Amino acid sequence: MNKVILMGRLTRDPEVRYGGANNTAVARYSIAVDRRFKRDGQPTADFFNCTSFGKQGEFVEKYLRKGTKVVIEGELQNDNYQNKDGQMVYGTRIIVNSVEFAESKNSQSGGAANSGFDGGSNFTPSSDAGDGFMNIPDGIDEELPFN
Repeated sequence: MNKVILMGRLTRDPEVRYGGANNTAVARYSIAVDRRFKRDGQPTADFFNCTSFGKQGEFVEKYLRKGTKVVIEGELQNDNYQNKDGQMVYGTRIIVNSVEFAESKNSQSGGAANSGFDGGSNFTPSSDAGDGFMNIPDGIDEELPFN
């Protein structure tokens, strides 16, 4: 089994090219993943090269930018090649099967996350219930997307 799940931030804007028989999108980007345990003199993050194809590549091109926090799921592949001097260069690449946002757009820009449902009334819960959840105001039931 070859499966990788990572959460991190894009280190640069994605590079997207279109090619092949169907003019398929190929998005290349890298993410920085914080290390769980940090030791003195050691890096605090690891950097992974990622590639997304097709509709997912188009999604990456349209919505992801440097600093965007994402969760990716994919497969690890060798990215080895022989350079012009005849030496082998070893590397790895994540071929991404799915990519999701890991935080709200407001969090990315440094603002507070939008905790309220924006169903036209722009409500924002007014108080913390004390258990980490927000109180839902009376009369909002009609605007909730579920019952």
